[in-house]
Order: sequence, then C-alpha cells, then structure tokens
Amino acid sequence: MAFEGLADRLQSTMQKLKGKGKVTEADVKEMMREVRLALLEADVNFKVVKDFVKRVSERAVGQEVLKSLTPGQQVVKVVQEELTALMGGEQSKIAVSNRPPTVIMMVGLQGAGKTTTTGKLANLLRKKYNRNPLLVAGDIYRPAAIKQLETLGKQLSMPVFSLGDQVSPVEIAKQAIAHAKAEHHDYVLIDTAGRLHIDENLMDELQQIKELSNPDEIFLVVDAMTGQDAVNVADSFNKQLGLTGVVLTKLDGDTRGGAALSIRSVTNTPIKFVGLGEKLDALEAFHPERMASRILGMGDVLSLIEKAQANVDEEKAKELEAKLRTLSFTFDDFLEQLGQVRKMGPLDELIGMLPGANKVKGLKNLQVDEKQISHVEAIIQSMTKEEKDHPDIINASRKKRIAKGSGRSVQEVNRLLKQFEDMKKMMKQMTSMSKGKKKGMKFPFLS
Repeated sequence: MAFEGLADRLQSTMQKLKGKGKVTEADVKEMMREVRLALLEADVNFKVVKDFVKRVSERAVGQEVLKSLTPGQQVVKVVQEELTALMGGEQSKIAVSNRPPTVIMMVGLQGAGKTTTTGKLANLLRKKYNRNPLLVAGDIYRPAAIKQLETLGKQLSMPVFSLGDQVSPVEIAKQAIAHAKAEHHDYVLIDTAGRLHIDENLMDELQQIKELSNPDEIFLVVDAMTGQDAVNVADSFNKQLGLTGVVLTKLDGDTRGGAALSIRSVTNTPIKFVGLGEKLDALEAFHPERMASRILGMGDVLSLIEKAQANVDEEKAKELEAKLRTLSFTFDDFLEQLGQVRKMGPLDELIGMLPGANKVKGLKNLQVDEKQISHVEAIIQSMTKEEKDHPDIINASRKKRIAKGSGRSVQEVNRLLKQFEDMKKMMKQMTSMSKGKKKGMKFPFLS
C-alpha cells in the first residue's frame, strides 16, 4: 500500500513524542531530522521537504499547548495539520458547469492509465453524483485506444462517442459536445492522446482541443509509481495547459507516495481523485486530511463509513442486528455479511482505515488472502439449509460430505465450525453484558 514505509517511520517518530509532558527544542530538532529522512526516502521533492520541516519546526517550538493535549500530542497535531496543508488542505471538488454539459479533458502520458481512469471517473460520476456522462474517444493515434474505451463503455453500459481514427481529435471534441447537448448528457469526458514523453506536437493538439472545447476541468492522469517523475510531468503539463486537477493512479501499489505529497506544492494543482485498484469502481475523491490521518496511523473512519454506506444494505443491517441480539444468527447470515464486506473493497485496505490498526498485534502488515474467504464461502455453500441453521447437527459423515462438496479438507470444515461457535459465544457474552449494564451491573471495561 502507498505510504507504508513513510507511515511506519513517521508513526514511530511521533510515538516517542506523544506522551511527553514537556517537549524541548532538542526533541523537536531530533524529530524533524527523522521526519526529513522519512520524507526524502518516500521520494518527496527536496524543496518541498525543506519547506515542510521549516514550517513544522517554527510551529512546534514555542507552541501554545491546548488544555486537552500534552505537548507531545500538540506537536503531532502540528505535523498532521502541515501534512494536510501540503496535500491541499481540503478536498477539491469536481466542477459543475452552469450551462451543461460540464467538459473534462483527460490528459497524460502513455501508460499512466488515462483511458481506464476516464471510464472509472464516468462510473463514479454516475454512481455517486447521479450524473449522465458521455465518454469521448479522442485518442486516434494509439492502436486500440478507441476499442479500449468502447469496451469500457460496454462494461459500464455507458455511451461512447467515436468518429474512428481518420477524423481529427479537435473535430471529434467539437461534434461530441454538440451530441452531448442534443442527448442531454451533463458531463463530457474527452480521452485525449498520450505520448511516451512530452513533445511539441502533443501539446499543440491539446491546446487546440482546449481552445475549441473550453473545458471546465483539465485532469492530468499520472502514475504514482513513477515517483518524482510524476511531479515533473505534472509541472510540464501544468505550465503548458493550465491544469485544474490531477488524478493519481496506482496509489494502492508498492509506491513510496512522494508524488502525492509533492504535486500540490510544486504545481499548485490539487489532487482531485486517486486510483486504488484495477476494478472500475476503484477510484475515489482525494481527501488531504484523511490521507494525512492514515499516514500518521490515526485511521480514516470517514472513508470507511462512506464505503459501508455505499455498499451495505441498510435493511439487511437492521435484520442482522436483531438476529445478533436474539442469537438466531446462521451460516446463511454469515455468508451474506461476507458478501457485503467484500463489496467494500480489499479487507487489508479496510483494516488500514481503522484508527490504531498498525499498533494491534496481528493487524499490522496483515495480508488478507481473498482465496481464504472464497474457501469459507465454498464450505458454507456445500451445507444443507438445515446444517446452516443448526450447525450442531454436523457430525463426522456430514463433515466429510461438506469437505468433498467444497473441495476443501475436513480440518478446514472443523476450523470454520469452531470459529462460528466461538463467535456465537462471544455474541452471547456481549448480549448478557449489555443487559447487565442496563440493570445496573458494573463491568470494569463497560463502566
């Protein structure tokens, strides 16, 4: 996951300070030396690091301490605030034109994932913002670029405007906007041509499209894995086109995260969206404050709640709560919950959003094997309705049948049955405790 090395370094540095009743200038100096090294190792631009360290040092030394915080916690708060400011301060929202359609030009070098990101952004606009986007195939040079966008359109059941590869991109953009107005599309996403490097011809063509289409947004798509090169590319595009936003792809990969921390400062262009996987719904709005919290190990509960709200059925959640209270939770319910959680995204990513997850033994560096979840699902699906409702009837011969039907071993079936039984016992304890609390009984960890 992006920022992993940086997060580990910063969190261990901050931890040393958190409990301190008094923070000296020497403490701050030592901490800033560590922070500086951590940021440089994460491939953050040297000038950005220098300015960041200077600002934090000035604020941390002689900082007026809030009553609710220790001096150490106050310094951590300063680091979080400056890290948030470094990435843009607050979320930069997508433009909405007063006179639809809103036109977005998607630009970038080849290989950054521009065409796929165009499809992902259209999907997000429709799902989250209830918009009606039109995809425009404006890359006539790269073999199969048009076909790729048309395939994405089919997968998303979304219209793609194309005039083939013999019409100029400027003319395609012009006709696409006219078509969008006639068909009442409120967003037009123009997928433009990329090159392996920035050249004059590419920029001339993009300038012409910009002049003709008068876009509300010009989004540069850059690959976060390229580190400092991503910042240089963003700087060049910004100087020649005047970018309104950046979309960072592959932020879920094994990247050091320097691009996300440098782009805003170097180009003064906000990061608007981040790609966090290959699926067509793996694009999210970028929240600087939430990212800063995650880097410092404070979690990202707001994003976790949003994922749950978008993917979990509220009625089913209420039914589940009632079943937990009455202890009538079955393997069918368990299977349904697994499905709802999986819809929210990779489990290790969700765990990373929990505050303090990095400090919990077993959760830090947890690699969740999605295959294991599939194995659990296969075992449950091999049970009869009666077995799912009453697992206590599952004897040795039934276990053999379930194992054979799911392609798993009897040991795995036994393990799942034990885990399910343990979970029910825990739920029973929690229910009796909450009842006891209502009656005035005191539990040291609930009082």
